[in-house]
Amino acid sequence: MPLMRATHCPVAQPVLAHAGLAGRRRNRLPRLESLAYSFTLPGEPHCAAAARAAIRSALEVHGLAPYADLAVLVATELIATAVRLTPDRELYLSLRHRTDALRLVLWDQHPRHADPDDVSLCAERRRGALWLLAASVDECGGEWGTAEAEPPQRGVKSWAVLPCRRLDAGGKRP
Repeated sequence: MPLMRATHCPVAQPVLAHAGLAGRRRNRLPRLESLAYSFTLPGEPHCAAAARAAIRSALEVHGLAPYADLAVLVATELIATAVRLTPDRELYLSLRHRTDALRLVLWDQHPRHADPDDVSLCAERRRGALWLLAASVDECGGEWGTAEAEPPQRGVKSWAVLPCRRLDAGGKRP
């Protein structure tokens, strides 16, 4: 197999150079607004490890490494609860940075209950299972919740919003 190497588009390079944009982004952290990652996970306990690694890596690249421990804890709790309540069904995890906050959202495929008592019991069970997430998010001044997913999604949507801003190399906000 021939060795492949990445190259820039030859047509775009002169245009970028003329605009003063060629090579500008080297050695700079990506924009926080570009922190937008989504994962489809298999809905099995081991998928939490893959999500943790991806989240930690994404936050490091975007200059948010100090927030990685909390973000991976939140993702782990969301995934573990979804896997426990809806085993072997795919999950969809979203990680975004918007308005100085990390936003983690997990959609699972939990079936809709017909009986209102079952709805209440299931929601209570889910919220009880997320006690560690609740304590951690409350401690940092964030917010979290669960709700039935709105169409076109189905199942349950669980989320956490974690306040944060990128820190400079000295651990201070720019």
